[in-house]
Amino acid sequence: MEPSQGEAQQEGLIEFYGSFREMFEFFCKNTTIHGTIRLVCSGSNRMKTAFWTLLLLASFGMLYWQFGLMFRQFWAYPVVLTMSMHSEPKMFPAVTVCNLHPYRFELVSEHLEQLDRMAAESITFLYGINASAWLFRVNASKIHGNNRKIHGNNEKTRDKDRKIHENDRKIRIKDRKIHIKDRKIHFNTRKIRRSDRKIQERDRKIQERDRKIQESNRKIHAQALAKLNSSSFKLSHNFSLLRVSDLRAGRKHSSVGFRLCNSTGGNCFYKTFSSGMDAILEWYRFHYMNIMSQLPAIINISQHEEPIEDVVYSCQYNGEPCRPSDYDHFHHPVFGSCYTLNSKGTDPFWTATKPGIPYGLSLILRAEQKEHIPLLSTAAGVKVMIHSHNQTPFLEHEGFHIRPGIATTIGIQQDEVNRLGGNYGKCTTNGAGVAVELLYNSSYTLQACLHSCFQRWMLRECGCGYSRYPLPAGRARHCDYGAHPAWGHCFYQLYRRLRSHRLDCFQQCPKPCRESLYKVSAGTAKWPSAKSQDWVLQALRHQNGYNSSSSRKELAKVSIFYRQLRSQALNEAPLLSENLLLSSMGSQWSLWFGSSVLSVLEVLELLADALVLALLCCFRRLRARERPPAPESSGERQEEPREGQQGARGSGMGLPQHPELELEGFQSSRELGQE
Repeated sequence: MEPSQGEAQQEGLIEFYGSFREMFEFFCKNTTIHGTIRLVCSGSNRMKTAFWTLLLLASFGMLYWQFGLMFRQFWAYPVVLTMSMHSEPKMFPAVTVCNLHPYRFELVSEHLEQLDRMAAESITFLYGINASAWLFRVNASKIHGNNRKIHGNNEKTRDKDRKIHENDRKIRIKDRKIHIKDRKIHFNTRKIRRSDRKIQERDRKIQERDRKIQESNRKIHAQALAKLNSSSFKLSHNFSLLRVSDLRAGRKHSSVGFRLCNSTGGNCFYKTFSSGMDAILEWYRFHYMNIMSQLPAIINISQHEEPIEDVVYSCQYNGEPCRPSDYDHFHHPVFGSCYTLNSKGTDPFWTATKPGIPYGLSLILRAEQKEHIPLLSTAAGVKVMIHSHNQTPFLEHEGFHIRPGIATTIGIQQDEVNRLGGNYGKCTTNGAGVAVELLYNSSYTLQACLHSCFQRWMLRECGCGYSRYPLPAGRARHCDYGAHPAWGHCFYQLYRRLRSHRLDCFQQCPKPCRESLYKVSAGTAKWPSAKSQDWVLQALRHQNGYNSSSSRKELAKVSIFYRQLRSQALNEAPLLSENLLLSSMGSQWSLWFGSSVLSVLEVLELLADALVLALLCCFRRLRARERPPAPESSGERQEEPREGQQGARGSGMGLPQHPELELEGFQSSRELGQE
């Protein structure tokens, strides 16, 4: 039995909704979104329909409000710190030791002596003659009395020394006999001597090269001395120390400082301190920087370098003696002669495999109070700083002092900080992307960047550079009030802006994305003790030629070690990542509608169907306007479109049948039968 013509019209390969109402009812009855079916089932009750409509709209509003909060939090890029522990062998950090004895360079010795006299006059003016005499005059009678006590207390030590010298003489006699035997052995080793001659020839060439270098250094020194003598630099008396009084909260407060003005003599201010000691130190350092700026940029520090044995009497790491290649020397204008141990961090000798004092670094340091420049370093002892490898030690900002006559044990623990960077924060990897060019020949650090940035501000605003910071390549020179009378006014104004974050240096200098920090805990004890003092000093005298008549207050012992090899890593992680954002959005969707991702696709399908149906309606209207109206020749032809329309409504699915949508050149089956 063949299907009828009406059934054939209801079936089709592609069927679509007859109206928007039909499409919406189909969606509400078949979707997996909760609550939508109530809009159809309660169609006869308008109150329930309105109620559920409001509920669905409120749910949509709450859902997208939560989505807005999530995206707002996501685009704020918050981070969370995660902590992890690692236990493995690691490289021992770099250690810098300074003796707090800055040099008195011969080129500027006269200016330094004049500055000392000016300081004595200022202290006399502020505090009276007794304070000045106590600082700069040597009381011969007290020193003589102290020396007599020292000599009396060391009588027994001298007797012991005589016995030791007698034993040394007997040992020397035995050494001579051994030396005679060694000479006979050397006579039989001519081949070794030939190789020694070659080595000596090579050493001779090296000595010749060193002699040429020393000759060039002497020429540079002579030229610098001639330039300094020909210069018109003189210490200025325009920056005298004064007492300044002011009224604050109805009370009179007194402070000490000196006056600074700009190049025109106006805009003056007082650089004051509540402590007179701090004012004197800052005033002295201000003049000292002017004197040090007279030194040439290239100066042979090795002529003033103290032998490492005169600073470090004993050095051991992990029970093994330190080697000469482990030290790097430099001179600090305030903290004196400095040595950095393990500066590069590439030698396997400095690998830490066990925690504890026996496996760390042990130093016996000289803390003699020479007082080369007494008003630059008023502290007695040694300055020590623990820092990362290949980094410039900024001793004025970090580090700690070691008290003489004390054994100090310093336990360290390494912390690693890893920052995300990018949208989550501003940081740099090895200085990449930083607008400030570093003036230090070392790896990137925040302090190195800040100093370089401040030096460029000095060159831009003041016309010269601060003498404690390096200069960029070019014709820049350090500041002195002979050539730049108002540089002090400019410097202190800029430094005040830097400390109050009004310069852009903190914006241009981000933190490193990866850096190592060292937590320090220290303990002290008296060293050497009263009973062990004699033999310790004797042992040092035989080992390094130490003056055994000196007291223990000129020695300091330092032990630096890892408390544990576990390092704590602090890592930044996104608080709301992409995966967590999608998960939170899915949770909110399930909370308000009890559905899944497929439900979202159903909503997208509904929107696509609505768009297609709207386009079809628009297309139908356009065709209806373009086609002329059909002639009303017979009543039978007028009834056919109505029957087609009724069939479309009765079927419920398929495209609506209209005369306007019939294709040209085709006729209906009823018209063909009539023909």
